[in-house]
Amino acid sequence: MAARLKVFVTSDGLTDYVIATSSKAKALAAWGSHQDLFKTGLARETDDPELVKAATAKPEEVLRKPAGSRAELAKLKPAKRPKPKGPTPAQLKRVAELERRLGDLDRDYAKAIDRLEQQRAAVERELEAAKARHHDQRRKLEAQLSSAREALG
Repeated sequence: MAARLKVFVTSDGLTDYVIATSSKAKALAAWGSHQDLFKTGLARETDDPELVKAATAKPEEVLRKPAGSRAELAKLKPAKRPKPKGPTPAQLKRVAELERRLGDLDRDYAKAIDRLEQQRAAVERELEAAKARHHDQRRKLEAQLSSAREALG
């Protein structure tokens, strides 16, 4: 069974906003209000037959007319819907692209670090081998020098 529709009215001083919906909370959401206009007295339920007829013909749609006027209800127009909250598809796509690029950058950096670590390990092995060769050659030459000096006298 469908919820019984009630007609609610609020005004910003220039325009009256009318909606037929099942609850005050839904009316506030449709008006884009973040405060309880019913509690402050700025909104109310109405039983005005003309407003009820026009609003129930277009349930869940905010209708508007000049404030305080008895303008013909045929002139009621749908209010502009507020922009949907949340990111747009273009924003989501941009974020996904930037996340992908960041992931690629991190992956490439990790590969470069691994490659450089391998090169560093090879250089360190080569350095140790060069030190060992130098030490062996120096020891041999020092022994030869010592023998040559003893032969001198």
